[in-house]
Amino acid sequence: MQINFKLADNNDIDKLLQFIQKLYEVDGSIAFNAVVARQALIKLLSDELMGRIWLIQDQNSSVGYVIITFSYSLEYGGKDAFIDELYIDKDYQRQGIGKQTIKFLEEVCISLNVRALHLEVEKENTSAQSFYHQVGFVDHNRYLMTKYIN
Repeated sequence: MQINFKLADNNDIDKLLQFIQKLYEVDGSIAFNAVVARQALIKLLSDELMGRIWLIQDQNSSVGYVIITFSYSLEYGGKDAFIDELYIDKDYQRQGIGKQTIKFLEEVCISLNVRALHLEVEKENTSAQSFYHQVGFVDHNRYLMTKYIN
């Protein structure tokens, strides 16, 4: 299956919210809050220095989305990116779309001088871990730790 990537804009927010809600339901560990998600999308869509959002499309039908955000790391020698969210509808999984998406993101990162691409995956999600290993991601034997700042 050949897919394309549509750079999202404000007209795509409602569709993105539908996908985000589905992702959070599948994940089970993230509470979906439409108001917070909408505000975060609007902020990200308004500032390309923060990151990018794409709808993943089969012809003109959206089947998922992917978000990358940017930062800067001395460890990686400069600009790095984080796959913040990646979702593909269940009916479209295991058809090569994930591999095409990762390849697309690698090309985007090269064009934007990004030196490293990161992601996080739930420890229990061994299927996703296996996929990410297949497409070149490696474990660092570290734990991502987070302190929420209110």
